[in-house]
Amino acid sequence: MDIRRRPPKPPVNNPNRFSNDDDQRRTTTIPPKASDALPLPLYLTNAVFFTLFFSVAYYLLHRWRDKIRYNTPLHVVTVTELGALIALVASFIYLLGFFGIDFVQSFISRADTNDTDTNDFEDHRLVTCPPRGGRRLDLERDPPPPPIVCVAKSPIPDPALPEEDEEIVKSVIHGAIPSYSLESRLGDCKRAATIRREALQRITGRSIEGLPLDGFDYESILGQCCEMPVGYVQIPVGIAGPLLLDGYEYSVPMATTEGCLVASTNRGCKAMYVSGGATSTVVKDGMTRAPVVRFASARRASELKFFLEDPENFDTLAVVFNRSSRFARLQSVKCTLAGKNAYVRFSCSTGDAMGMNMVSKGVQNVLEFLTDDFPDMDVIGISGNFCSDKKPAAVNWIEGRGKSVVCEAVIKGEIVNKVLKTSVAALVELNMLKNLTGSAVAGSLGGFNAHASNIVSAVFIATGQDPAQNLESSQCITMMEAINDGKDIHVSVTMPSIEVGTVGGGTQLASQSACLNLLGVKGASTESPGMNSRRLATIVAGAVLAGELSLMSAIAAGQLVKSHMKYNRSSRDISGATTTT
Repeated sequence: MDIRRRPPKPPVNNPNRFSNDDDQRRTTTIPPKASDALPLPLYLTNAVFFTLFFSVAYYLLHRWRDKIRYNTPLHVVTVTELGALIALVASFIYLLGFFGIDFVQSFISRADTNDTDTNDFEDHRLVTCPPRGGRRLDLERDPPPPPIVCVAKSPIPDPALPEEDEEIVKSVIHGAIPSYSLESRLGDCKRAATIRREALQRITGRSIEGLPLDGFDYESILGQCCEMPVGYVQIPVGIAGPLLLDGYEYSVPMATTEGCLVASTNRGCKAMYVSGGATSTVVKDGMTRAPVVRFASARRASELKFFLEDPENFDTLAVVFNRSSRFARLQSVKCTLAGKNAYVRFSCSTGDAMGMNMVSKGVQNVLEFLTDDFPDMDVIGISGNFCSDKKPAAVNWIEGRGKSVVCEAVIKGEIVNKVLKTSVAALVELNMLKNLTGSAVAGSLGGFNAHASNIVSAVFIATGQDPAQNLESSQCITMMEAINDGKDIHVSVTMPSIEVGTVGGGTQLASQSACLNLLGVKGASTESPGMNSRRLATIVAGAVLAGELSLMSAIAAGQLVKSHMKYNRSSRDISGATTTT
C-alpha cells in the first residue's frame, strides 16, 4: 500500500464509501442529514404523507362533484371538508419540503467541508456509523451503544493540480459541470482528461495511478475515437516475420498480451519463408449494410423485393447510392423477406476505408429515393442485422463481407520436420480431426481453424482496426493436404469477411499509423483506390496462415503445453506486490 503524506486539501464529503484497510486512521463524525429531523423513519413518513395527499385530494374532488351536481355553493364547507383541506395543504408542504431535502443537504455538506479544511489530509479516516435498528434511542434513558467503526476511503487529490482546476474538479463531482462537456468548455483535451481523471478517483475513492495519462495526443481522438478519456491502456507490440507474401516481405506488428502468440506466428513465417513464401488472392471486396423495412402486407413487401432485384433498376439505384462518396460504388442489392418485413442487403466498394459509414450514407440515399414509389414503406432501422456486423452470421460466411481472401503455401517436408518438429501425415490427420470434424461436431459457424482470431485480433489492435469486427473477420477454414506423394504439404486459409481499412477511425492515431507505415499500407493508396486496404487484408490472412501452421505443428508434436508453460507464465514474484486502491 502506497501511503504518502499529502498537502492539505478539502476532502470530498462521501461518508458512505467504506473500505477494510486499517492503516493510518483518525476519528471524525458523519455530518447530519436533513432527514434526521423527521419524527419517523424516512420511508414511513413518506408513505404516510403520500397516502394522505392522494386520499384527501380524491375525497375533495368527489365532494366538489357532488356540490356541483346538487347546486350546493362551493364555499360552504363542513368540518370534515375543512379538515381535509388542511390535511391536503399540510401534505403538499411536506412533499415540497421532501423534494427539497437534497437541496438543503447540499448546504449542510458544504458547510461541513469548510469545517474540515484545516485538518491534515490522510489516506484513511475513522468514522462512526449511525446506530442501526428501527427504534430511536432515548439518550436520557438508554446508554449510548458502542459505535460501529468503519473505514472510509478518502481519495488522494493530485498535489500538482492548479487551484482553478481544483474548483472544476469539485464542480464535476457535485454535478454542476457534466464530465462529458469538459473538452468543449476548456478547449484543452489533455487538461479535460486530467480533471476528469481526478474527479473519477475522488468519486470512486479508488486510484488509477497505474493507468497512464501523459504521452498521448488527446486531440486526435476527440469526436471520433473515444469519449470522456481518463488515460490509455498500454499493450505491447511484437513483430512476427519476415512474412514472405506475394513476393514481398512484411514485418507484421501484433499487439497482444498472450505469451507465445508472436513467437508461434514468427515460427510459421520462418517455415513459409524458407519454403518459398505464400500467395494470396482477394476474391471479393465489398462492405454491406442491410436496413429493415415494413409494409402493411407481405405482398407489398415482395413487390419491393422484385423492384430492387430487377436488373433494369440497378443502374438507377447505383446512381442514387454513389452520391454518398466518390469512393462508394454499389455492387449488388439482395432482398429477403420475413412476413411483411423486408431485409435489403446492399454491398459496395469503399476504397481504402473500412466503409461502414460510407455504405450507411448510400443506403440512406436509396431509402429516401424509394419513398416515391413506395410511400407506404416504413423504415424500421438502417441496420436489420442482415448485414451482418459484429455478430456470427452464415450470410457473411457464405456471401462474404469486407475483403474475401484466400492464402496458400506449400511447405516442404524437410521444413516440416526441422522447423515445425512434426510430420506431414500428423498435420493432415490433426487438421481433419480438429479443425474440420471437431468444429463440425461443435456446430461451429466459420470456426474451422485452430486460432485465427488470435492473430486477427493482434493485428487489428496494432493497426487501428475495430477490434469488435474480429468476430466476423476471424471466420476461417484451414485446409491441409499432403502433396508430392506425401512428401510436402499444401496449407491454405480461406477468410470470407476480413473487415479492414487504412484510413479513418483508429488508423490515424500515432501508434497505429506507425504500424500501418511499417507494413507499407498507411493511408489511402495513390495508385489505385482500395489497394492498401486489400493488401492489409492479405497480410492478415498471411499472418493467420503462419499462426495456424505453427500452432497445429505444436499440437501434433505435443509441445503446446510445454511452450505455454515456458513463455506464457510469469516468473515474476508478485507475493509482496500490493494494489493501490
